[in-house]
Amino acid sequence: MEHFIVSARKYRPQTFKDVVGQQAITNTLLNAIENNHLAQALLFTGPRGVGKTSCARILAKTINQDGNQSPDEDFAFNIFELDAASNNSVDDIRSLIDQVRIPPQVGKYKVYIIDEVHMLSQAAFNAFLKTLEEPPKHAIFILATTEKHKIIPTILSRCQIFDFKRITVTDAKNHLMEVAENEGIKAEEDALQIIAQKADGAMRDALSIFDRVVSFSGNNLTRQAVTENLNVLDYETYFSVTDLILTGNIPQLLVEFNDILAKGFDGHHFIAGLASHFRDLLVCKDPSTIQLLEVGEQTKQKYSEQSAKTTHQFLIKGIELANDCDLKYKSSKNQRLLVELCLMQLASILTRPEGEKKNDKPYIIPPSYFKEKGIPTIKVELPENKTEVIKVVDDISNQQTVSELTEVNHSTIESDPPRKEAEEEPNAVIETNPIPKLDIKKRKSSGLSLKSIKKKKEFEKSKVDNIVDPKSLPTDDFTETEMRAAWVEYGKNQDKKGERIIGSMFAMNIPTMKDDKIVVELPNQSMKVDLENALPGLFQFLYKKLNNYSIELEIEVNEEVSKKYAFTPQDKYEKLREKNILIDKLRSEFDLDI
Repeated sequence: MEHFIVSARKYRPQTFKDVVGQQAITNTLLNAIENNHLAQALLFTGPRGVGKTSCARILAKTINQDGNQSPDEDFAFNIFELDAASNNSVDDIRSLIDQVRIPPQVGKYKVYIIDEVHMLSQAAFNAFLKTLEEPPKHAIFILATTEKHKIIPTILSRCQIFDFKRITVTDAKNHLMEVAENEGIKAEEDALQIIAQKADGAMRDALSIFDRVVSFSGNNLTRQAVTENLNVLDYETYFSVTDLILTGNIPQLLVEFNDILAKGFDGHHFIAGLASHFRDLLVCKDPSTIQLLEVGEQTKQKYSEQSAKTTHQFLIKGIELANDCDLKYKSSKNQRLLVELCLMQLASILTRPEGEKKNDKPYIIPPSYFKEKGIPTIKVELPENKTEVIKVVDDISNQQTVSELTEVNHSTIESDPPRKEAEEEPNAVIETNPIPKLDIKKRKSSGLSLKSIKKKKEFEKSKVDNIVDPKSLPTDDFTETEMRAAWVEYGKNQDKKGERIIGSMFAMNIPTMKDDKIVVELPNQSMKVDLENALPGLFQFLYKKLNNYSIELEIEVNEEVSKKYAFTPQDKYEKLREKNILIDKLRSEFDLDI
């Protein structure tokens, strides 16, 4: 069995031209070598799998070539690679410094590549500072890291920094097409596009995914095979879901989401992808932003077709709803219901716009009502604002009752001027029934009329007739006990009605009788004000309860009364102590607290 070499190793760049997506850095390094302007300490930083270590090896090989060597010469004796993740101690750095002093046997430079340099300890960094600042002429240090922020500033200041960027989807797809062609594999463009997107800017990851998919599908790489193997939702799923949302087909939309879950996809992944799909549709709306859409030409055409069916408002609202669902997904206890609710809200954007009223009919009484009553209608079209005025005249009684149903946008319509303009307008509808003209100005009247004055006089007369002579009202005698019982009963009634303060005031302040007057003492002025506000209801209750309409109430404020009540536990304890001095002994014996 022939030994298999993974594509990430087989197609590792051997020259700067082979490096994918880092043209700015490779051109800078080539110019620095040609112009003999290369720094002795370089720092390559960037995401994983973008070519940092490959560029370091190519640089180490290139600077030692003088044209006399074989193209396959790798100068292995001149290149030293150190993995700082496992060699991060001070002793490892000291050993490296001792080797730096020895000049190369072949070639011009010794190149030291320290990978994952951010893993060095603080002591190791400090031991490395002096050598990094003033290395021998034959030594060049290339540091590589994915986390530049973890490197101490004193190291960064001694290096020439090169920031490697993520590889774009287009560059990764084009490189995968070259690899597929070299391997004799027939691959669809959309299939390689999905692999490139799944790699998330890392060429090494893209080649690893490519090997895995080829092992699954063989020499014919299709979009369906890639989506099945990578367990990703393809464009077609989001296109069909968006079509259901645009038509407002909520039942089928929920069935489609159920099928997606049944295939093993995560709801969080689905809703995040839907938000990205809406974003891509929004990008297609403007020719200046369509370049931001990183898809194939065939798929780009589908995006343009579906984008034409949508509006900016729908897409922005859809992105907002999907993004809100994405943020709430992890904290939700019913995640499926959360996504289903989001889908139903999306499907309702176009069917019931936000702010739409439940009753959007332009009339209060439907026209069918007047047709059933046999009331004729006249339709008049006004030439200025095309506002329809429907006049309904009731001929049943005396031709005087007129009901107008108007829909006016700006100002009040007077009958005479529009009437005249309607006759001059050729398209106006003219009255055909002999209906008496209505002058709205004459119909307008003030609130003062003969009929209203007559009604007012009749009402005043009825009030005078209904006046009761106070002398005829009962004035039965009552005892102080009956008065107190009525007083307490009124307080309980107020407490039941929710007037807790009034209820408690009546329960705590029981009045007495003095010279046929009811006298109540209150502890403060605020209680007096509350009682005075409650007097109308109190008198009506006492009049009926005691059958006496000549009751008089006198309110006195006595602040000494407040001392009769114990409002706090300490006050209650003091009251008990006044009654029985032995309570102190009881408290001390049992170590009691208030």
